[in-house]
Amino acid sequence: MKKMKKMATMKSKMAKILTGAVAFGLILFLHATVGLGQQVSVGRPDIAPPLRISAGDLIEVTIFENPDLSGRFRVDEKGDIDVPLIGSVHVEGDTAAEVAAIIEKRFVEAQILQPAESHATVFIDEYATQGITVNGEVKLPGVYPALGVRELNDVIAAAGGLTVAAASQVLITHRGDSAHPVRVEYNPSSLQPVIPDVQVFPGDSILVPRAGIVYVLGNVNRAGGYVLDGRRALTVEEAMALAGGGAHASALNRVQLVRTLEDGRREAITIPVNLIYKGRAPDVSMKDGDVLFVPTSTARLVTEQAVNSALGIGTSVAVYRTSTGGIP
Repeated sequence: MKKMKKMATMKSKMAKILTGAVAFGLILFLHATVGLGQQVSVGRPDIAPPLRISAGDLIEVTIFENPDLSGRFRVDEKGDIDVPLIGSVHVEGDTAAEVAAIIEKRFVEAQILQPAESHATVFIDEYATQGITVNGEVKLPGVYPALGVRELNDVIAAAGGLTVAAASQVLITHRGDSAHPVRVEYNPSSLQPVIPDVQVFPGDSILVPRAGIVYVLGNVNRAGGYVLDGRRALTVEEAMALAGGGAHASALNRVQLVRTLEDGRREAITIPVNLIYKGRAPDVSMKDGDVLFVPTSTARLVTEQAVNSALGIGTSVAVYRTSTGGIP
């Protein structure tokens, strides 16, 4: 009797263990399924265009089970390669897959290979232009080596990163398609960094344009240049806020806005900032290159001082990015 009770107890324990194992396994399965679903839903936002062959490239052609017909060929200045038995093949402007299809067709048309035997693969072994050119508002512009596909962010990082005056968009020109540059949002230093998952290729060029800059000078708490983020205009009130407002004894009733006209002349406009603060005067949008000069209450010849300050802007003026809260 005791033996039967003992066996029943053991069976009960085994059943509990088995039930627990099944439940644990089910949890793992569900977790894996959810994780797989999350991974599948994440994809590249941009599909990179196929890289096209150009003069000077070295391509490798392999004909399946026919090493005598295979080889490495340099694309000449006419965009052609010389393939054994079929002669000259024009490849410039085509992708590797397109060239493989052309070679297969030529071997079949020449009755050298049967359709079932004419399987060709083409690999771009060496690019004539092995670098990616980075120009514009980066700290170290130049040509950077790229033996294959690279990420946009990695290339810009290799160029030292962006300068403080860089715009929030970059232009990518793919090799062989200079008429259609691609504009990409790129702003790694913003409060919510924008770093796109974009590929660049050997022979491509990256241009980082200069953003617009407005200057707030004179009797303010933080004089300097402030970068326009390219998405909206910066008003006088906003510029004053970025500059920390007027300092002690600032004459906010006769702030001067100096603007350069199309013919190169500069005009000074009196802006009553004190009335803008009170809502009794309209705020004014600032343009790239504008200078806002805040005089002291005891200053005379304010207009002349403002214009002279605009003329004296140089490398000594600090520049701040507005998208990062004014951090230099």
